[in-house]
Amino acid sequence: MSHSNVESNVRPDYDPEIQKIADYVLNYKIENSEAWNTARNCLMDTLGCGLLALRFPECTKHLGADCEGQITPNGARVPGTSHRLDPIKAAFDIGCMIRWLDYNDTWLAAEWGHPSDNLGGILATADYISQVNISQGREPLTMKAVLEAMIMAHEIQGVLALENSFNRVGLDHVFLVKLASTAVVAKLQNLPRERVMAAISQAIVDGQALRTYRHAPNAGSRKSWAAGDATSRAVRLVDIAKRGEMGIPGVLSAPQWGFYDVLFSHTNKDLATKAEEERKFKFQRDFGSYVMENVLFKISFPAEFHSQTACEAAVTLHPQVKDRIDEIEKIVLTTHESAIRIISKEGELANPADRDHCIQYMVAVPLLTGDLVAENYEDSYHAQHPEIDELRSKMVVEEDERYSKEYHDPDKRSIANAIQVFFTDGSSTDKVAVEYPIGHKRRRKEGIPVLEAKFKANLATRFIASRCEQIFELCTDQAKLEQTPVNEFMDLFVVN
Repeated sequence: MSHSNVESNVRPDYDPEIQKIADYVLNYKIENSEAWNTARNCLMDTLGCGLLALRFPECTKHLGADCEGQITPNGARVPGTSHRLDPIKAAFDIGCMIRWLDYNDTWLAAEWGHPSDNLGGILATADYISQVNISQGREPLTMKAVLEAMIMAHEIQGVLALENSFNRVGLDHVFLVKLASTAVVAKLQNLPRERVMAAISQAIVDGQALRTYRHAPNAGSRKSWAAGDATSRAVRLVDIAKRGEMGIPGVLSAPQWGFYDVLFSHTNKDLATKAEEERKFKFQRDFGSYVMENVLFKISFPAEFHSQTACEAAVTLHPQVKDRIDEIEKIVLTTHESAIRIISKEGELANPADRDHCIQYMVAVPLLTGDLVAENYEDSYHAQHPEIDELRSKMVVEEDERYSKEYHDPDKRSIANAIQVFFTDGSSTDKVAVEYPIGHKRRRKEGIPVLEAKFKANLATRFIASRCEQIFELCTDQAKLEQTPVNEFMDLFVVN
């Protein structure tokens, strides 16, 4: 006899999606040389972005031990600083640095995000494990383990992003950072399969961040440390699982109480009639190394990625408009739907985080100056250049449906923008269109030398010339880097 007011208490197996992620990190062998090589370039670029962020007090105020004077034996190092911290806080600090300037890699699909955000948890954990191992007479991890974890974290975050839109239900993409970091950190900790799944289930049942801080009129600096928070939380949850805490096997699928019913159901009226399976994660492809191979690097500009090609077009147009700024009547920005939804803004911009997510602002600066750098977002710069807002007021944003379609096409994944400037005398510039940014896979040959130059410049903001040369030489030698113990690699980034 069954009663509708009595719940079944038969404990289920772990949801298939959790098993799929755990089996991938534990069993998949990465054999594609392009993936390993791209991961090395990604490591360089990501660390460089973090080092550059150390020039900004708004970032560095978040760094360091939670308790003043705290000493952590075998503590993980925070690159570019003297901090030696427990791996949970170190993961936060590294993640915060990496994301602060919006300059690390990007993945664009149904969901957006920055897969290298996971490096916070990966690097802090690997450094800590390596130092503990050495103190106990065991071998440290090598940087090959770090690169492998990066490839796998990219894959988990990126494949889940292909057809699953968390922003449509109001959740921030850092949920995927927490999920991916948890899986690969559990692997680095050498946890058995059931413990890996327990950790993943804890990441899913956890509270998930809202996107409020990314959107007008509430855009603010939390978006610069949210991923650090997510990757740090992953390290904490793996530690809980390692200590034997039970998992939540049906965390995704449990009726009424599970992730799908509570957080992934569409509450918007126009979406509410979709089939029930819309509430479940879709997998366009099996996990492999696709995401790392195809990841987008932000090479030229510290700007939200949907605007990268617009900035490039603006730089191209700068020589034609720089002496005619006062004659500009209208600027037409032709773009894709995602850019319109995320970064097209009118009105006053309240802070740097607001400005680096405004396509009109990110186009105005290079039209005026011929470049776009992180300092251009600061309050002091904005206050000194009223002409930026004057140009913004003359901009018209239009969607090109082809751009929107090819943005989602798995064989193209373009991020196209075009700009045309019209003058009061009736003349105009040509329409300058850029469909693939320099950080796109289609432009790797052109892009990697620029990426390496960016890394060199970022190293030089923290280290003397000989140390910069030593780090660069190691990071550009695939075989040597892979064999380097993690603790020795991290030694190179310590600033006393």
